[in-house]
Amino acid sequence: MSRPLKPGSSPPRRPAAIHAPRATTPVTVNPDAPPREGERIAKLLARAGIASRREVERLIGEGRVRLNDEVVTTPATVLKNLRGVSVDGKMVAAAAPARLFRFHKPEGLITAERDPAGRPTIYNALVNALPKGTPRMMPVGRLDLSTEGLLLLTNDGELKRAMELPASGIPRTYRARTFGDISQSRLEDLSEGIEIEGVRYGSINANMERRTGRNQWVEMTLTEGKNREVRRVLEHLGLQVSRLIRTAYGPFPLGDLPRGAAVEVRQNDVETFRKALKL
Repeated sequence: MSRPLKPGSSPPRRPAAIHAPRATTPVTVNPDAPPREGERIAKLLARAGIASRREVERLIGEGRVRLNDEVVTTPATVLKNLRGVSVDGKMVAAAAPARLFRFHKPEGLITAERDPAGRPTIYNALVNALPKGTPRMMPVGRLDLSTEGLLLLTNDGELKRAMELPASGIPRTYRARTFGDISQSRLEDLSEGIEIEGVRYGSINANMERRTGRNQWVEMTLTEGKNREVRRVLEHLGLQVSRLIRTAYGPFPLGDLPRGAAVEVRQNDVETFRKALKL
């Protein structure tokens, strides 16, 4: 009997020849069939922490997901639960409750599982930061190499996806140490959004905190979280960013969490937040 695949663990990669599905009856969805109770398998596997929904769809496309030894051919397959589902021959264990950690990411770490260039990743730090026995945690969004501050981690792929979607409107707050000339009125113009090199950035709430000569701290709150958004916007305004810290993500603050440390969010708070997102 295959051993259960732990939630949050990454399915092992195999050569393409092994990935090819054998001649078995595929699991398909009849578009004319009446609605069935349950959820799409991609959503259930993401909820179980196997991978993000997009990654699950890729696994299904490669023929690596089976239901009772039959290859699942579409992520739209509807199931009531994951009983009988396997990934790469390993049975999927029942989904664990959603967990969420606040992690103070130091500067100089890549938000990825591995880096081809050999640079240290957040997982190098998480070995010591997370309690022993913690399942594999997935980062909610990213912080680039030179950005520090709050990085949320979860074992729940559905929660991760919902928190990352711009449509969810979850605010992210940053503090940037900048050099250059800027006025509060110009920062306030960002509330109308701004377009930079063909990329449209939505409303940003920006305020100057304190100033010493031509150096100042600027606090910015946004909801889209596009790639390098804060840096691009500030550099477009003629400012040089020497330090960037994320201080909050939704209702979860960085607070006085020490650099490199992680602390778990209370289960009641996680469930309350999930309900607010209507998950």
